[in-house]
Amino acid sequence: MFSSIGFIGTGTMGAAVARAAVKGAQGAPVLLANRTRSKAEAVARELGAQTADNETVARECSLIFLGVKPQMMEQMLSGLVPILKARKDRFVLASMAAGLDARRIQEMAGGAYPVICLMPNTPVAVGAGVVQYYGVDATEEELSDFQNLLSAAGMIDRVGPERLNAASAVSGCGPAFCAMFIEALADGGVACGLPRDKALAYAAKMAEGTARLMLENHAHPGQLKDG
Repeated sequence: MFSSIGFIGTGTMGAAVARAAVKGAQGAPVLLANRTRSKAEAVARELGAQTADNETVARECSLIFLGVKPQMMEQMLSGLVPILKARKDRFVLASMAAGLDARRIQEMAGGAYPVICLMPNTPVAVGAGVVQYYGVDATEEELSDFQNLLSAAGMIDRVGPERLNAASAVSGCGPAFCAMFIEALADGGVACGLPRDKALAYAAKMAEGTARLMLENHAHPGQLKDG
């Protein structure tokens, strides 16, 4: 198991993954760093975690989540290259940056360090998300520990590197399309005289129940549609 877990970037997605990681950390310290320190402090208070700066996370943590935006990744990592190079112990970088593969992360970080690329979606925040991931130069034990660490996030699925983008397009973009459908359905209910709060609750619960029915019964959508 990872002896300490750090997050560089605690925005919406970083904080959501941190919530799951704290549950799976089995008492290992969790350090949170963010460009706006008050954001990290708020998440740390909620989770009972510790705040730190990027340099401390890079120096001390055995699993380092990189939760900054793709266009900011190179600049952020460039400042940490000397710290990472100076480490004598093994550590794993876990990148949530869309469009940057593991080899590119290694290049930016200045070494062939173990890298896990993951794509979480927004329902991770309530433990009902999907996280696809793959590893490069990480051991099977590290990948297994990673999957166990995030088990509270929802469905954690290992995929081949070539499938990560397609997989995350389904589960990562899907919540927005689902929300549009729920909103449209609720709008129809409102047009027929329902209070908006009731219409939204009915539509959202219907979507949740239909998904559960599909998953628990291993049913194809066509079966539910035609039933």
